[in-house]
Amino acid sequence: MDIFLIVMAALLMVLGILGSFLPILPGPITSWFGFLLLKFSTPIEISNKFLIITFVIALLIWVLDYFIPAIGTKKFGGSKYGVIGTTLGLIVGLIAPIPGGIIIGAFLGALIGELLNNTDSKTALKAAFGSFLGFITSTFLKFVVAAIYFGLFTSILWENKSVFN
Repeated sequence: MDIFLIVMAALLMVLGILGSFLPILPGPITSWFGFLLLKFSTPIEISNKFLIITFVIALLIWVLDYFIPAIGTKKFGGSKYGVIGTTLGLIVGLIAPIPGGIIIGAFLGALIGELLNNTDSKTALKAAFGSFLGFITSTFLKFVVAAIYFGLFTSILWENKSVFN
């Protein structure tokens, strides 16, 4: 049973890294569930403090993932309409069955929001570009956290290599 839990935990770690790029999976949270499964493995000890800290970080990254594109829109001169458009575009892009829907949704949402606010097209495009940069930033942040979690996972397994004997 322990080997099964470890293999499932490893799968969740890999899915967490993939989830950093795929909008369907919440990357770091998926990786965190790998730690949780590892906790239930008999020979491997993971402290509750470690689980709580890594969960809070994963949760924080998950929440920031929805705000960073809106912050990028605002930093590049977007108005309240652009920020709202970015948020709505992210939601629509998330459920839209098109490849890259979340990127396209954030960009178009900011652009449409700014154009509805009677902003000139140059400023609207700049705000939409800020939304895109925000999305890229949040994706990179999720990837870094998921990669660190994978490194911690590997380190934990390395310290407990007797599990495989």
